[in-house]
Amino acid sequence: MERISFSTIVLGSVFLASLSGIALAGQDKYSLKVPDGLAFSDIKGYENWESVSVSQTKDGLKLIAGNAAMINAYKQGAPGNGKLFPDGSKTVKIEWAQKQNTESPYFVIVPGALKSVSFIEKDLKRFPKTHGWAYGQFTYDTASDTFKSSVTGAECGYACHTAVAAKDYIFTAYPRR
Repeated sequence: MERISFSTIVLGSVFLASLSGIALAGQDKYSLKVPDGLAFSDIKGYENWESVSVSQTKDGLKLIAGNAAMINAYKQGAPGNGKLFPDGSKTVKIEWAQKQNTESPYFVIVPGALKSVSFIEKDLKRFPKTHGWAYGQFTYDTASDTFKSSVTGAECGYACHTAVAAKDYIFTAYPRR
């Protein structure tokens, strides 16, 4: 009978532990992609982008943030006076369920569970049919701690955004600070 060396057992144990660590580490959201559309990696670092605005839906709270190109364009007056957002502009909308902050001495609604991450990117060469804009959306499943695409194609949000074509297809204004 062949004996297994101690080092083989240790190496095998380390390998199995690393595999289980990978499984426990959760999903790499930056590897996700909208079928025939944008990838989550297109907005890598969005967690640190500057705030554009906030919005509230019937059952959610949203933070709208922009990358440096988007924020600079807003600060220079886009989308107005004929100024458009430049290529490379990106915005993300992070939506949470809303809940009441029970610790506050007054009525306050705060973010609860994460619901989705949606984003828009402008690149006239890649997306000429939609005036340069491409759209992506990923819903978040709290139970599995994973994201999944909830749309197909880079043009998924274009039909809705045509309502604000005069504002370079962007709904959210940059309010006074």
